[in-house]
Amino acid sequence: MNGPAIRVRTRKDLRATRRPRPPRCLGHLYVAPLWPLHGLNLGTLLRTCDAVGACMAVPRLSWVPEALDRGNTLRRPACVHWVRDPLTWLADQRSAGHHVLGVELAEEAVRLADLPMARRPTVAVLGHERDGIPPEALDLLETAVEIPMIGTGASLNVAVAGSLVLYKLAGFT
Repeated sequence: MNGPAIRVRTRKDLRATRRPRPPRCLGHLYVAPLWPLHGLNLGTLLRTCDAVGACMAVPRLSWVPEALDRGNTLRRPACVHWVRDPLTWLADQRSAGHHVLGVELAEEAVRLADLPMARRPTVAVLGHERDGIPPEALDLLETAVEIPMIGTGASLNVAVAGSLVLYKLAGFT
């Protein structure tokens, strides 16, 4: 054998295959952690948005810009939409014909493995890590997506849950 069986791509290899700058807003895939609890998760989730070509919609809370900066290691700005009123914003997305789905434990939920790739503009709504999506927002969802778990935890953190759903919606899994 002349070397390792698996050749790891170098930074130069990766630069040659990636975009030289982030895409402008594609308007196709959004992740919306509209009721965030922990700040670092937002920056981590923003890195996933960059990886799959998605935008992030976040509430205009005083601590959110710093949270995005702290957890985000991207060299260039990502696509962030600032939301004043989450319920109004979600209603506007539905009115515009976007598919609005929520990552939530619900009886009618689609299992993550069965979630199809997004074929039209799609918003993936993420709730509060402890309380989920508020009841008043549930009526604005078309679909609920459940991430099956066999452990003792009730849910994953926002960054992990959002990343799993984004990769599935982008058609990478």
